[in-house]
Amino acid sequence: MESQGLLAKICKCHCNHVVLYYTYSTMITFNLDPRTGVPFYRQIIDQIKFGIAKGNLKVGEQLPTVRSLAVELKVNLNTVAKAYKELEILNVLETQQGTGTFINNSEIQLSKIEMKQKLEEICDEFSTIAFSYGFSLDTVINELQKRIKK
Repeated sequence: MESQGLLAKICKCHCNHVVLYYTYSTMITFNLDPRTGVPFYRQIIDQIKFGIAKGNLKVGEQLPTVRSLAVELKVNLNTVAKAYKELEILNVLETQQGTGTFINNSEIQLSKIEMKQKLEEICDEFSTIAFSYGFSLDTVINELQKRIKK
């Protein structure tokens, strides 16, 4: 996928995971989890906003087309279209007919409360999976510490 000098390579990782590598050394991972109860379009919106807030997505960067992201995430086309449309209304994205959808606003700030809530969601999901496989808290902590040292 190439537009305005931006080259992106889409790599499929796991079920419902897509990693987008951009030539400008940025990366965003779309991870849709049906177990959370959060609608997929909302998860896409949140992940784009977090990507911008964390600096992984910058103004002018192109997102995948609605069709290509829907295919890669194995969701309905309307799911991605709804997420993109809501972000356009918020002036976060801009769609240029025939060219693509681009990041329009990088002034998204996440409050400490939003960051804490997101971390709690991630920890809840992660711990539920790890404990369901019988891993102890110490084993999980040791593995995480090893990965930090890498």
